Amino acid sequence: MIVTEIIPHTLSSADAASADGRRLLTEAYTRTEPSYVRLNMITSVTGSAAGDDGTSETLTNRVDRMILGIIRRDADVVLVGAQSVRAEGYVVPRSARLAIVTTSGDLSGHRLTLEPGAAADQVLLVCPADRAAELAARTSIHGVQVVAVAGGPHLAPAAIIEALAERDLRRVVCEGGPGLASQFAEAGVIDEYCVTVAPVIEQADAPFLRVGHDSRPVTDVAGMVVDGSGFSYLRLRRRM
Repeated sequence: MIVTEIIPHTLSSADAASADGRRLLTEAYTRTEPSYVRLNMITSVTGSAAGDDGTSETLTNRVDRMILGIIRRDADVVLVGAQSVRAEGYVVPRSARLAIVTTSGDLSGHRLTLEPGAAADQVLLVCPADRAAELAARTSIHGVQVVAVAGGPHLAPAAIIEALAERDLRRVVCEGGPGLASQFAEAGVIDEYCVTVAPVIEQADAPFLRVGHDSRPVTDVAGMVVDGSGFSYLRLRRRM
């Protein structure tokens, strides 16, 4: 699969599976700052975050998965909503913690698998402080750790980020789903949006990001790569 960098306007091209292609993508997506909040999601051209099987697996491709790996390698923690874990299952990365956000504490239907080299103690459950003791008692046998977030049953994105930073998890990648991603976007805490657009038309009951007129983040295009199958890989940075 040939990838081409459009922004910046280098027009550098290479096979994504080659050393040059991997270098192109790595240089485009690597972050070295000590702290940041990134969003990384895929969408159809109609704004759906899922394909016809109800998951993102039928939208993604090899290049998108390569970019996912690059982004995760730089991160301290991958943040995902409990609903997405129930709907899609999730693979615990070996290079970063996986933090699952749950307001109810209901873990029924969660499906987690481990990448080679990953361990159960890399999984964090992010929950309201008043549910932390109950969840800790139920999950301690599996090695899962609980992160208590102050502020009541509604988990504010800024409070989640603060609770993770207290554990020295400062390079955060939010992978959705749409509900959690929209909350983070509306709260203005995301400094970079990494969005893959798949060249497919899917029914979209709701957009992959829902923001109000007054809470729209103001961004600038930081980079764009396209591939030979029509996928585009866009990076937007919050305007400071």
